[in-house]
Amino acid sequence: MSLHEKNELYYFGNKTILGKHKTVFLCSRKCPADIILKSLDWAVEQKREGNCIISGFHSRIEKDVFDILINGKQPLILVLARGMKKLWPIEIRKAVEQNRLLIISPFNENEKHVTQGNANKRNEIMTEIADEIIIAYSTKNGNLHRLIQTIDEKKQHILA
Repeated sequence: MSLHEKNELYYFGNKTILGKHKTVFLCSRKCPADIILKSLDWAVEQKREGNCIISGFHSRIEKDVFDILINGKQPLILVLARGMKKLWPIEIRKAVEQNRLLIISPFNENEKHVTQGNANKRNEIMTEIADEIIIAYSTKNGNLHRLIQTIDEKKQHILA
């Protein structure tokens, strides 16, 4: 039984997006400048191709990728490392109204803060539901580096 099957997941948005081919985008908080540029180019390509991207969009580069993708027309999945928010920025609400965004949280609404444990759980769930995993960069011996040691190598692709 997978991690996400053992936990109740909370949804906001279009659940039919789960039926699409999903690519998770992951990047450590600190990464080299050339990786940032490659990641932004990759995001522009994904936007142009209309590919469904899943991420926590938590690290700075993940947020930059989200800023590119949210202005596209492709489906997106945002997985939170905290409980569901009550108020969302306008670009999030607009994407949900357009049926192209699904927000998932494995935590109830009382979980208001992101912790490392919550982020780890979120990342595990994302890699389980994704069809493909893009790793822009992982810091040696960091949390993301440890996670990718546990997932199917056939699903992994290094952006660099």
